[in-house]
Amino acid sequence: MKAKMVQMTEKQLDMDALREAGEILKRGGLVAFPTETVYGLGGNALDPEASRKIYAAKGRPSDNPLIVHIAGMEDLPAIVSEIPEKAEKLAEAFWPGPLTMIFSKSDKVPYETTGGLDSVAVRLPSNRIAQALIRQAGGYVAAPSANTSGRPSPTLAVHVQEDLEDRIDMIIDGGQVDIGLESTIVDFTEDPPVVLRPGYLNRSMLEEVLGEVRIDPGILSADSRVRPKAPGMRYKHYAPKADLAVVEGPEQDVPGKIRELVHEKIDAGYKTGVICTSETRGEYPEGIIYSIGCRAEEESIARHLYEVLRRFDEDGVEYIYSESFYTPRMGQAIMNRLLKAAGHEIVEIQ
Repeated sequence: MKAKMVQMTEKQLDMDALREAGEILKRGGLVAFPTETVYGLGGNALDPEASRKIYAAKGRPSDNPLIVHIAGMEDLPAIVSEIPEKAEKLAEAFWPGPLTMIFSKSDKVPYETTGGLDSVAVRLPSNRIAQALIRQAGGYVAAPSANTSGRPSPTLAVHVQEDLEDRIDMIIDGGQVDIGLESTIVDFTEDPPVVLRPGYLNRSMLEEVLGEVRIDPGILSADSRVRPKAPGMRYKHYAPKADLAVVEGPEQDVPGKIRELVHEKIDAGYKTGVICTSETRGEYPEGIIYSIGCRAEEESIARHLYEVLRRFDEDGVEYIYSESFYTPRMGQAIMNRLLKAAGHEIVEIQ
């Protein structure tokens, strides 16, 4: 049975559809919905069976924790055993928004939701559709990204349809998301706090509020023995079907190297693609070329990354070569996702 699709905007909420979605979640069903980061696959966070359904729908390993979404700060104390002062400061600065914080959990949260851990990841999204749904569902919605595990995260409702339409009950189509990369995750079960996943909020923004923060060594590591601790980061993620490699070196030399690599693959009979920016689009005469955005507006790169990876799948591309995007504010988050998608396959220009 295919998921029911409903459409609405943040400015025009369909409360009848949201009440229906809330009832589905209360009964243990699954609903995909937009947030400001990516689309989430929601289930009742306090229902062990609903969490098991989320893992099954995604094909996600059950030791990979789910993030619990709340609609108000008043809902946090019931699901955590303590709220550190630094976490309160960060919540005051960035909630609602693209921030997930990890706390020691209360007994109210089942281990099926936390991947067997004694900690719980919590987020308060700013998207008004997400907030309204969470309230209709009773206040606690577990929601990883609404994609098949390992695939690029969904930034449009059609991406959810492609992956999960026959596995869930409803999809709420709220249009394209604003940010396009998953939330920043900060772990408050350690002191100083540890950034487990980079996102829209970067290290310097966090340090302005918290002072010292540490970075999980697994974030950008190519060493498979360095295992990220964060929800959604422990396994290969965001990957297109094609073999993806990131070309790194002096910015002015990268297009020439990519042209050389693309020409070799096309000569060998392979369908080959390039990920570039609007500034370099004209430097690629061969292959299927997608501009991911503009380096001067790095938010556009983040917003379109997953969409572009999915477009290559639709095109049947076999090899992809991407420029690197170490932009000033979101570069670490963008490159974290891109390198995960490439399985850390890097072509270094000598």
